[in-house]
Amino acid sequence: MALEGVLVAESLRVGAELNGVPLRVSCVRRVEAGDAAAGQPVGWTLLDFAADERDAARLADGLAAALSPTGGWYADFHTADETFVVFAGKVFRYPRGQEEGRRRAQEHGRAVGVPERQLDWAR
Repeated sequence: MALEGVLVAESLRVGAELNGVPLRVSCVRRVEAGDAAAGQPVGWTLLDFAADERDAARLADGLAAALSPTGGWYADFHTADETFVVFAGKVFRYPRGQEEGRRRAQEHGRAVGVPERQLDWAR
C-alpha cells in the first residue's frame, strides 16, 4: 500500500534535507495560496507525492525535522487508515476520519500560526 500527500516546497527550512524515504512525485504545480500576514510567500510550489506505507513514521519524523518553525507551515499525508499532519517538531497521527485527532492537530496549527483557511487537509 502507498501513502499520499502534498508538500509545499517553501515550507522547508533553508538548509534542511528530507532524505532516507523514497518519494514518488506525481505532480509539481505552482499556486497562489500563501498568506503574507503569516509570513508565507503568496506563490507556492506544491509537490504531490506518494511513498511506501511502511515509511510513514520515518517520513513524518523527517518532515518534522525539515519544516520551518515560522510561517505557519505543516505537511500532511495519509495512508488508507491513518492521517499524518506534521509541523516543525511535532507529528499528529490519527485514524482517518477521527474528529478528535483532527481537532488536536488543528488546535496546534492555530497555536503555531497556520491561517484558519489552511487548516483544511484531507480527512
